[in-house]
Amino acid sequence: MSTNLYISLSHKSYLREPDSTELGRKIISESINMMDALGFEQFTFKKLAAAIGSTEASIYRYFENKHKLLVYLVSWYWAWLHFTVTFQTHNIQNPRQRLRRAIEVLAKAGLDDDPNVSHIDERILYRVVVAESAKVYHTKEVDAENKDGYFLEFKRLCRHLAQMVLDINPAYPYPHALISTAMEAAHQQMYFARHLPSLTEVKDAKHPEEETTFFLKHLLFSAIDCTQKQSKLYEHE
Repeated sequence: MSTNLYISLSHKSYLREPDSTELGRKIISESINMMDALGFEQFTFKKLAAAIGSTEASIYRYFENKHKLLVYLVSWYWAWLHFTVTFQTHNIQNPRQRLRRAIEVLAKAGLDDDPNVSHIDERILYRVVVAESAKVYHTKEVDAENKDGYFLEFKRLCRHLAQMVLDINPAYPYPHALISTAMEAAHQQMYFARHLPSLTEVKDAKHPEEETTFFLKHLLFSAIDCTQKQSKLYEHE
């Protein structure tokens, strides 16, 4: 195995770091494939164990349940995307161009498999995140899991992109709200295009990522270019 990029998660979502063993990497790789094929509801550790030629007990040594496995996968995705955004933008001095590039990375994350991580196909993981990521934090345990740091990777990327907004317009009053909306929209619009097309103008054509990119740029820069005075006026409408 040759892996040049190592994404480390200090997480209570796992009992043993899956990237530290061959079995752990097989659990991650095959769970992504199975969730993509079956959906989270139909995915079970019993089916996963059969697919990797192991036992359910061996999987439970890494993850307490499939929810925590999904938390790990989504967290890994956000951490990898944060790394990719940082790498793709660190030499761009113009703040508007820097945010434009970050939006492109966000919207097109599912187009290519990163060769630097051999056991994870980011194209398949992207499909899992689009379809299943809301289930990570739309739970009754969200507050307790937030205290345990389950969503740090999501929040770190949001904070990183929010600073890009402030680099363009330091007076913009809602940078985190704007970016978290865009991060969710990047997945939501793709999901709507494929399953609920009447809810979006982004269509499941050959390259829906391009339309999603245009939409996100329009959404973000229309908001950022509003002055703080205009934003306050909206509060009284």
